[in-house]
Amino acid sequence: MRVSGTVRFWAAAKAAAGRAEEPYLAATLAEALAAVRAAHAGRPELLRVLGMCSFLVDGDPVGTREHAAVALSEGGTVEVLPPFAGG
Repeated sequence: MRVSGTVRFWAAAKAAAGRAEEPYLAATLAEALAAVRAAHAGRPELLRVLGMCSFLVDGDPVGTREHAAVALSEGGTVEVLPPFAGG
């Protein structure tokens, strides 16, 4: 079942997306990211940055889990975190 929530872009992802956040309507992280890619098909830098990002879903790190297996919650948040220097 698809739920609505917010995708938040940080640092280089925010710059590449041209915005700080946008809504999602998706059941899984994979669906939400596919929608972001489709909505921003004309922004190749965002598509490149997404390939390097890590993700938090409702504050929990996704890590190496398959994105299709990460369920989203109603009113939830997906944080898009590019690699940060100086770690």
